[in-house]
Amino acid sequence: MSTGEEIRLARLFDGAGNAVVVAIDHGLYNGPRPGFNDLPALTQRLRGADAILLSPGMAAHVGASFKHRGAPAMMVRLNWGTQYATQWGYHESRSVPIISAADAVALGADVVLVGMSIKTGSEAVDAENVEIVARAVADKRRSGVPIVGEVYPAGHEELSPEDRHEQIAIGCRIVAELGVDLVKTFFTGDRFSEIVEATPVPVLALGSKKLPRERDALELAAHAVRTGARGVVFGRNLIQARDPESFLAALRAVVKDGVDAAAAADRLGIE
Repeated sequence: MSTGEEIRLARLFDGAGNAVVVAIDHGLYNGPRPGFNDLPALTQRLRGADAILLSPGMAAHVGASFKHRGAPAMMVRLNWGTQYATQWGYHESRSVPIISAADAVALGADVVLVGMSIKTGSEAVDAENVEIVARAVADKRRSGVPIVGEVYPAGHEELSPEDRHEQIAIGCRIVAELGVDLVKTFFTGDRFSEIVEATPVPVLALGSKKLPRERDALELAAHAVRTGARGVVFGRNLIQARDPESFLAALRAVVKDGVDAAAAADRLGIE
């Protein structure tokens, strides 16, 4: 790992702590969504995040939120995949690059992210998706920026918990073997510790679908950290919360300070 990669990765984790990342890139796949439409105003409310994940085209619109000392790290997504466009029922999980790591750094990125789906049902598509990750890793090394490998199992919503866990475990090891610096993936419950132990880079658990209660999302985060996650990546569960700033404060307390989820919820009025 280059000096630049080491410095940027250490900033994300604030030395050796856990990281809280907020994802606001949903419009890249799903178009307008409640809470995500006015991103410049939204990002001003997310100063407590360690990083904000966004699409490359939004960097120019939300840049003011990153122009001060102590601002969150800018994390930029490098590829687009049909698996994320859930509203259209795509099933091939095809991925294409949309920006290089070097161009993302030119936009202001401190960290970049590349997604990968495997077991799509097509050996050719699987190989293409792996190749996109490999190329992104090579580019990030030249650019001196750390890269997150996002493991997103094909058709994950239709998988049994056992199959989902197995595919995630295999995918996390594959992206680590390809050279990513950390992994973002779905939390799989108590067995998540097995994934963490078999993945030689830090693993971040994503929040996935909006949960019925905000307290449930905080408990998911706490459970993920207890089973070895080095942090979380939350989108809808935070942005669509009743009070996103209070929820972010509670999430930081749980993930970074080890506060009990129920205690953090009570203290900050999370229902």
